[in-house]
Amino acid sequence: MLCAMAWKALAVWAGILVLAVFNGLLREVVLIPRLGSKGGLVLSGGVLSALIVIVAYLSLPWLGARRHVELAAVGIGWLILTLVFEFSLGLWQGKSWQTMFAAYTFKGGNIWPVVLMVTALAPYLAAKLRGWS
Repeated sequence: MLCAMAWKALAVWAGILVLAVFNGLLREVVLIPRLGSKGGLVLSGGVLSALIVIVAYLSLPWLGARRHVELAAVGIGWLILTLVFEFSLGLWQGKSWQTMFAAYTFKGGNIWPVVLMVTALAPYLAAKLRGWS
């Protein structure tokens, strides 16, 4: 049962990843040119955070995670997958560690740490919204 939940959580995270890529394209092509860097980053981070909670809300019944430990495991799993993806992609692109860690400083409107926190808490928040806990 736990293994099935892990595979389902991985599939949901892959869907979140697709949404995050499209959100990034929207940010670079539409939001930043119209709102500036700071406004575009803040709005993009807010949109991505909302999308993650919505996906968690919609997928929670399929995932089958209802206990606090299961919700926490899914959220932490999504967080770890996101961090591994981000740093792997950054290294593949030849970015320095200093450049990659700059995204965690809130400079210039970057709210990436908030998005990561929402990612980790999304299953729990979704369960609360469903009235499950």
